Amino acid sequence: MQFNFKKANPDDASSIWNILQQAIAQRKSDGSNQWQDGYPNEDSIRTDIKNNVGFVLTADNDIVGYCAILINDEPEYDNIDGEWLTNEDFVVYHRVAIAKEYLGKGLAKKMLNYIDQYALENEIYSVKADTNFDNGPMLALFEKLDYKYCGEVYFRGSPRRAYEKVL
Repeated sequence: MQFNFKKANPDDASSIWNILQQAIAQRKSDGSNQWQDGYPNEDSIRTDIKNNVGFVLTADNDIVGYCAILINDEPEYDNIDGEWLTNEDFVVYHRVAIAKEYLGKGLAKKMLNYIDQYALENEIYSVKADTNFDNGPMLALFEKLDYKYCGEVYFRGSPRRAYEKVL
């Protein structure tokens, strides 16, 4: 399979939304509260694409994964209950999702490695992210990829575990 990681375009929105709907259903099936409150939604995707922060992972030109990547743009991270490893420029990503038929094939890890590469290409040496306390797969991925737990941040009134990886 030939993989590519690139900015999403408006034509990708329906494929991205299908992947996110699968991920929302998977989170629910796993007993997680994450993404069970109407977010993310189709407007989230359109806004990501419009703001040039939506990215897709493709396998042989099929969209198999999605995430949003921002630089220095997460106001909630200023209010961490804990402490970040660095206080320099950072890349932050949200809405990581892999198509259901590609789960368990290491593609989330591949996507996070592409995010590291994106950070380095922008001369940024910190990658920050957060996830729900009950998102076991993402927590395991953070552990596997040497992210360090830094504390809690809050979104829509709910706590999230916050992590940072220094590149």
